[in-house]
Parts: sequence; structure tokens; C-alpha cells
Amino acid sequence: MNRAFHWPHPIIAREGWPFIALATVLALVGDAVLGAFTGGVLWLLALFVVQFFRDPARTGSDDPDDVLSPADGRIVAVEEADDVYAGRRAVKISVFMNVFNVHSNRMPVAGRIDAVNYFHGSFLNAALPKASLDNERNAVVIRDPHNRVVTAVQIAGLVARRILCYVRAGDQVERASRYGFIRFGSRVDVYLPLDARPQVSVGQVVHATRSVLARLGPPRA
Repeated sequence: MNRAFHWPHPIIAREGWPFIALATVLALVGDAVLGAFTGGVLWLLALFVVQFFRDPARTGSDDPDDVLSPADGRIVAVEEADDVYAGRRAVKISVFMNVFNVHSNRMPVAGRIDAVNYFHGSFLNAALPKASLDNERNAVVIRDPHNRVVTAVQIAGLVARRILCYVRAGDQVERASRYGFIRFGSRVDVYLPLDARPQVSVGQVVHATRSVLARLGPPRA
């Protein structure tokens, strides 16, 4: 069953307020000093910045076996892979975000944070397969109440230069709660137990919280 999740955040993400203020000031100055055409271009840029940092509340499945998408975007991988962050083989589902997607990251499941690890790296196109291990990234390992492990990895892209993560090891988190933000284009990889059943396919467009990426298998001992 779907439900509306508690969302105590402004509809425009706080991470974007300085950028929006700067873009607005530039548009005002451009309009006054450089003329209507240049001012119009700068106002369009300001509107783009506002839409990039939108952070709307969402509804989604409250079934604990459903893994919610942590990000808006397009599915670029559904495959078996090594989850090096949790030391296992896993089902990997990758969501690529372009600059027009919402970039607020939401928890795919409820549970306890086992580990949070940041890795320096490159800034390749996040749609490329090698971006999973070559790019700058931040991995969050979550253990749900049934002892099932889900790993969510924020990956910087060609334009992205800042990964923000607001959870730490030991935190208890709710499904769909906001845990991070990636500025200006990126990707999130989700690693699941091998008995998880993907509910999406490559090329499909998904939305954070609204879309179910996979169904988890039975509880672990």
C-alpha cells in the first residue's frame, strides 16, 4: 500500500539557497546593466537553478519487502555484481540522474546504518559502467529490521563536484527519509541480496520513493 511519508523539509532544498540567491542577483544585475536579452538569459539560468534544487514530498510503498528508489532518474544497470562495501555478491541496480532530475536522495529501506564510507575518485560520465568504482563516491550500508543488507552508493558525475551525506554508522533511519544530496548530475547504485527480485529494467524512468526497484527475499537469520 502507498502512503505519504513525513517530509519536514522545504520544497526548495537548503543546499540550493546560496546558488539560487547568486543566480537571482546576477539576473537582476544583468537585467539592469546588460540589457533585456542578457537579463532574460540570466533569468532562465536562475529558473534552472531553482528547478534543480526542488525537493518535493513523495508517496510510496510502505511494504518492508519493497526497496524504494533512492533517486529520480533512468535505470542504466540491473545486474549481478560485487558489493565491495558489504563484502558480498549482490544484485546491482543503478539510477542515473541528469541535471533536470530531483537530486535529493531518499532511504530505500528502513533500518540501522552499518557503515558510511567516502572514496575519492574521478569525475567520469556517471552513466558509464566504470563510474561505479572509478568515480568519487559515498557508500551507505543499511541493515533492515529483518537482517537484510541494502547498500546505497552516491556517485559523482561529469558535472557533479559535491556529494553530501547526512547519516552516520549506528543511525536508525526510516524508509524514504532524506539522507543526502548530490549537486549537478550523478548516479546512485543500489546493491541488494542475490534473492532480491528486480521490478525495473534498463532504460526505465524511476522516481525517488514513488518507484519500487526490487522486492527483497525472506528475512535473514
